[in-house]
Amino acid sequence: MNNPHQNARTTRLGRAEMIRRIIEDGLPVCEVARGFGVSERTARKWLARYKAEGPSGLNNRSSRPRTVANRTAEYWFGAIEMLRREYRLTAEEIAGKLQLARSTVAAWLTRRGLGRLAALEPKEPPVRYQRQHPGELIHLDIKKLARFARVGHRITGDRRNPSTGAGYDCFHVAIDDATRLAYVEVLPDETRRSTTAFLVRALRWFKARGIRVERVMRDNGSGYVARLFRKALRLLGIRHIRTRPYTPKTNGKAERFIQTLLREWAYAIPFSSSDARAADLPRWLTWYNQQRPHSSLGRRTPAQALAGTT
Repeated sequence: MNNPHQNARTTRLGRAEMIRRIIEDGLPVCEVARGFGVSERTARKWLARYKAEGPSGLNNRSSRPRTVANRTAEYWFGAIEMLRREYRLTAEEIAGKLQLARSTVAAWLTRRGLGRLAALEPKEPPVRYQRQHPGELIHLDIKKLARFARVGHRITGDRRNPSTGAGYDCFHVAIDDATRLAYVEVLPDETRRSTTAFLVRALRWFKARGIRVERVMRDNGSGYVARLFRKALRLLGIRHIRTRPYTPKTNGKAERFIQTLLREWAYAIPFSSSDARAADLPRWLTWYNQQRPHSSLGRRTPAQALAGTT
């Protein structure tokens, strides 16, 4: 501790000389303090330490505080967590039992992810399924992407000159659960007529590949819940399954396909315009269905899964 403190005005030798002048030479404390460039109070502090402890009293001391204000001892944390997990007590109840500030308990629970009682419940394992036969289940979904007349900031990284809004393209998606074979169209809207017409064309496309659709799963979008869409399913003899409201993961295969479409195509290629993007969709879709392997299919492509080859 003999290295001078980073903010100290004197060293240990300087303090010793200051004390010598006060005690041995009998000089006034205020005069000696001025000579060493410190306050009289500081000089008297070192004089008092020297008288109480001798030469060792002139050594540097740690500036670390003896106690840290508003800091909860570590051993309280285990008690807080136990009361929260085992007895489901609120932050206010825990604070009352342990005689701690409610804000301290609440802040600690939030940091540990225990702020909500729902976080204490064990998470249900994800339910993954895959239909065995093509056409058993087709997932339907719609993704809206903005129209544009030039390359956007996602590609250039330049947000200074954003393109003006030009509406949206609606990507209507149909994907087979068993094979991941996908059919996509770019339409101007997601109305009941567009949605129903897309359904008919998608069924025709799957039929041309030997797939007879038995069920479709869709979310609760306005086009899907319309009477026209439901009537079309009924006339075609297709059972429809609704996803749980506000739960996109229920229709997970369509959601994952859309993320792949965005990541590997829509946001990956610097299209000059949304029209150029739409024109390139058939090429990418052919590559996706015939050349892109899927880990969930044992590294086979959707076309290989449909043909039953490896």
